[in-house]
Amino acid sequence: MTSPATPPLARIRVTADPDWYEQAGISLGIRAGGLVFTSGQAPIDANGVTVGPGDFEAQARQALANVSTVLANAGSGLDQAVKLTVFVTDIAHQNTFAALRAKHYAPPFPAETFVQVAALADPDWMIEIEAVGIAA
Repeated sequence: MTSPATPPLARIRVTADPDWYEQAGISLGIRAGGLVFTSGQAPIDANGVTVGPGDFEAQARQALANVSTVLANAGSGLDQAVKLTVFVTDIAHQNTFAALRAKHYAPPFPAETFVQVAALADPDWMIEIEAVGIAA
């Protein structure tokens, strides 16, 4: 007896206006089933300009705002995030990020990986955040 074929899971591109990653051939996010997967969101404004060079807190706020925008545009939100991966160029900023995160999340908190990397795509970036969220 054969089982019915499972239909492929639709992948829906998440965009913004303007879409700050489109020119690089990258999706801001992908919605697949009930989940949203964001690309790493950098501390850039809608025009692709780095916010707060040398200011970790300003960059973290912008990266979180970008994650929020992508999740919202997919029918999700920061309050629906289930997993964050936070890349930083200096692990010493962990407490600063934790204080910002506390303003956006309530129990049950998303799972999180906080990792120091040697460099990000732009030498002025100090942080990049990717998320997985639940979509309505």
